[in-house]
Amino acid sequence: MYHYTARRHTQWEAPTIETFPFVSQFSAYGFMGVQLFFLISGFVILMSVEGRSVGEFVAARISRLFPAYWAAVILTAILIEFIAGDQLGKSVTLVQVLTNLTMLQQWTGVPHVDGVYWTLAVELLFYVLIGIFMSTKLTVEKITWLAFLWPLAALIADRSNMQFLATFLSPAYAPLFAAGMMLYVIYSRGSNLLRWMLVVGNGILGTQQTIMYDVANAERLTGVDLKEPVAVAIMILIFASVALVTLSPLQSRGLAWMTYLGALTYPLYLVHELWGWWVIGQLSPYLNEWVVLVLAIAFVLLLAAAIERWVERRSRRWLRTQVLRSFPRAERAPAAAAAR
Repeated sequence: MYHYTARRHTQWEAPTIETFPFVSQFSAYGFMGVQLFFLISGFVILMSVEGRSVGEFVAARISRLFPAYWAAVILTAILIEFIAGDQLGKSVTLVQVLTNLTMLQQWTGVPHVDGVYWTLAVELLFYVLIGIFMSTKLTVEKITWLAFLWPLAALIADRSNMQFLATFLSPAYAPLFAAGMMLYVIYSRGSNLLRWMLVVGNGILGTQQTIMYDVANAERLTGVDLKEPVAVAIMILIFASVALVTLSPLQSRGLAWMTYLGALTYPLYLVHELWGWWVIGQLSPYLNEWVVLVLAIAFVLLLAAAIERWVERRSRRWLRTQVLRSFPRAERAPAAAAAR
């Protein structure tokens, strides 16, 4: 909704906020889905490393991230180069596409094939940090120290203009990952005052960083005057929602179809922006904007479902096995060794 009804783009017949004058005042805050994503990521990535070696963690992350990503990069490059480059006002080169396939384009100065890929760069740095700590045996004590020192070091690096450290430590989002990790520690090991202090403290820092970095950027991209108290309220809601879903009786609630929708979130994230804009540009001259909006959402959901069904399911297990075989045997089954 943020990308279709609030963010500026040229695919509607009129400017976005004129096409959706009422809805855009709310959907403009949709950029904070990134904050929710990183908070959840801190929780689930820490959960995924339990009982695993570094090799297993690397294999799991590569097999989870790359198949859908490779498909999305290729499909979006085809869209730009052969179908709708002029319509979208974009172009790609072969070197750009190949560099994007590595997922390292942000550090090479090569533009993203699709702008939404920027969050993957932040996520990759989090994986590297977790991998480093895993190599020294990740314990609850180390996680607690990490949840305190990582955001602090990131803020100091940022304020001291230490560009490399600031880039590596992600000061704008480190508190969100750290808070998510502490929520997992509370979920798996129980609560105490220090753990909750780290959740709340990182929540405050994450809110401050969101207002400092992201609110002004979203105002520039949408043209909507965003209110600081609303952003604070949304951050509170985000933290409360994740805590309720993971720490309250709600954790045992849910329906089978929710798991499937969860499986679609990653491929949907990868394709929704440019492919959705293409559908909007094709249909908006002929249909009501609400009909076009529904059709655009339906299309990208179907495209995400196709990637999940025909790419992810077919390649994930094979790729994971092959990557894991690249590591020494001792790196493959720490859980079994621990059980013995």
